Amino acid sequence: MKGIKKRDRTFDIATGIISGILLLIVLYPLYFVIIASISNPDLTYAGKIYFLPKEITWEGYKTILEDTRIYVGYYNTILYTIAGTLLSLILTLTSGYALSVRQFMGKKIINFLIIFTMIFSGGLVPTYLLMQQLHLVNTIWGVVIPGCVGVWNLVVTRTFFEENIPVELFESAQLDGCGHFRFFLYIVLPLSGVIIAVIALFYGVNQWNGFFNALVYLNDKNKFPLQLFLRDILLQQEMMSMDPDLVNAMRHKADLVKYAMIIVASAPVLAVYPFLQRFFVKGVMIGSVKG
Repeated sequence: MKGIKKRDRTFDIATGIISGILLLIVLYPLYFVIIASISNPDLTYAGKIYFLPKEITWEGYKTILEDTRIYVGYYNTILYTIAGTLLSLILTLTSGYALSVRQFMGKKIINFLIIFTMIFSGGLVPTYLLMQQLHLVNTIWGVVIPGCVGVWNLVVTRTFFEENIPVELFESAQLDGCGHFRFFLYIVLPLSGVIIAVIALFYGVNQWNGFFNALVYLNDKNKFPLQLFLRDILLQQEMMSMDPDLVNAMRHKADLVKYAMIIVASAPVLAVYPFLQRFFVKGVMIGSVKG
C-alpha cells in the first residue's frame, strides 16, 4: 500500500508540474500583450520586456478610448452579440431536439444536407445577392443571420439530447398529455443547462469577434461593430506613421495601439469566460461522444 501511495503522490506531483508549465505557456502570451501595451515599444522590439512593463505609458489606450467611435462600436457589438446568440440558441436547440427524435421523418436526409454545408457553400457573391434581395443589407440582421446556426454546434446539441434525454422520459410525459413542444420547453431545457451554456459561449465569442459579415453587409458606419472601428483606428495610425516628419512618434503610437486594441476587444470575453468555464469541458465531452 505504501508503494502504491508513493507512486500516486509522485504521479500527482508530476501532473501538477506539467499542468503548471502548460498553464504558463498558455497565459504568458496574454500577459505579454498586457505589459507590452503599456511599455515603450522600442524596449518591446529590443526584447527587453519579459515580466514587468518598462517606461510605462498609457498612450495606446488613450488614443483608443478618446475616439468616440469606440463606444458606438461597443454598443453595436453588444447588441449584435446578444441578438445573434439568442437567435442562434433558439434555432440550434430546437433543431437539435427535432433531429434527436427517433420518429422524425426524413431525419437522415436532413442530417446529410446539414453536414453537406460543412463542405460546400453558396459562395460570397450569391450570398450577397440573396441578402440584398431579402433587404437585409445594412441592417442588424445582415450581421446576425448569416451563419447563425453552426453545423458543429448543431451536431453537438443533437448528440447531447440523444445521449442524455431518455426516450422513456418523453413516453411518460406523453401519457400525461404532454406534446413535443411542452416536453422540450418544460423538461428538456431545464435538463440541458450544461450544453446551453457551452453553445451560448461558442456563439457569443464568435459573434463578438466577427467582423466579416459586418464588413460585407454594412455600409452605415453608425452600425459598425467594435472590430471594424478598431481596424479603422489601426489603419489610420499606420498611415500617419508613414509621414516622414512624424515617422518615429507615430510608429511608437501605432505599436502601442496594436497591443491596446487586443486588450480592449478581448477584455469582455475574458471577463465572462470564467463564469461559464465549469460547463465548458463537461458540455463538449457529453455532446461529442457520438457523432
